[in-house]
Amino acid sequence: MKIVIVGGSGFLGRSLARELLAKGHEVVVLTRGPAREDRGIRHVTWEADEEPGGWHAVIDGADAVVNLAGAGIADQRWSAARKQLLRGSRVDATRALVAAIRSATVRPKVFLTGSAIGFYGPQPDDGPALDESAPPGSDFLSTLAVDWEAEAHAASALDCRVIIIRTGVVLARDGGALQKLIPPFRFFVGGPIGSGRQVMSWIHRSDWVELVVWLLRHEDAAGVFNATAPQPATNADFSRALGAALGRPSWLPVPGFALKIIVGEMAGPALLAGQRVVPRRALEAGFTFQFPEIATAMRDAVR
Repeated sequence: MKIVIVGGSGFLGRSLARELLAKGHEVVVLTRGPAREDRGIRHVTWEADEEPGGWHAVIDGADAVVNLAGAGIADQRWSAARKQLLRGSRVDATRALVAAIRSATVRPKVFLTGSAIGFYGPQPDDGPALDESAPPGSDFLSTLAVDWEAEAHAASALDCRVIIIRTGVVLARDGGALQKLIPPFRFFVGGPIGSGRQVMSWIHRSDWVELVVWLLRHEDAAGVFNATAPQPATNADFSRALGAALGRPSWLPVPGFALKIIVGEMAGPALLAGQRVVPRRALEAGFTFQFPEIATAMRDAVR
């Protein structure tokens, strides 16, 4: 298969591109960086607002397009300008990709796009498990995910199998949450965030990559899939697992009010609120998680 990955030079995209290449697929990455050839993977420069031509030719004739475009949610405080960037880098980029699929002479058969479990909105600590049928929330992250996914669904009218993957906290030491959490733990100042009772829905990066590959391969897989491990963990359990994996204590809590001062609005929905999200559709379809529980997953992720 010829597979185009948008955002394929990012935290998740790099691992996915390498895995697809290892399985014998032709991989093309659309990136905002310079065009180049890197270890058998062709990188093509793209901009979502670019006129037809250039990167659009890569979409024409591809078997699948994987859309991982989007600025980092927790990289900066949520100013009005930052919120606009977060939205544009997802909604506008997805709209541009669907337009390119629409104009292609030979259209891709599969369009897999990223989303996030932020779709479901903040949840009480004792809230019920949320599967793919749960309704959206009403906060900024929820609204962003709803609009993001709506753009992707438009590809269904183009004889394209649309897959939306709502991702939780991804575990790998070279990016995402762990890259930021490991240093304080190493210096003996790591611990639960806020009350520690909020539920974190997480997934090991290897399981995330295998799930995406599995969904691309299974022709009857379509619609929304939660990319989270079967066993969510409280933030306290998550912190204990990280401390144990690093051989460090995990007793020093980070007060919620301090987080709000440091990171602003994002502290609530992104760090202090929980979501008990489960991958019902993936499990029912027969996908097997290599790392279903937090202690084993964390030990492997921080190696």
